[in-house]
Amino acid sequence: MKTTCEILKDAKTIAVVGISNKPGRDSGRIALFLKDRGYNVIGVNPIQKDFEGIKIYQRLTDIEQDIDIVDVFRNSNAIPDLIPDVLLKKPKVLWLQLGIRNDDAVKPAEEEGIQVIQDKCIAIEYNFCR
Repeated sequence: MKTTCEILKDAKTIAVVGISNKPGRDSGRIALFLKDRGYNVIGVNPIQKDFEGIKIYQRLTDIEQDIDIVDVFRNSNAIPDLIPDVLLKKPKVLWLQLGIRNDDAVKPAEEEGIQVIQDKCIAIEYNFCR
């Protein structure tokens, strides 16, 4: 299992699930943070089309390219609904942002060899690793 620093060093493409252009939302700020640091950032939100030059898809499975990290900004209770798409997409890492945790829901992802990180902010971890 890789450390968070190794994950962030090796990653190229990050899908931000729950990206929002609403002011004050961490998902948009962190997506831009990641984009500014050179990651290929893709958004997932069923009601938006783009955000600050980031293309947004309705579903994770609509994304045609491989994804290294699926970074989730959804309520912990919404994680079970996301897992089937994660299993189909097979990212290297499923990352649940700070305050998001659902041990039971992520078990199928772990069983498929997808590394799971829960309840950690990707931007804080990035800054810690640099």
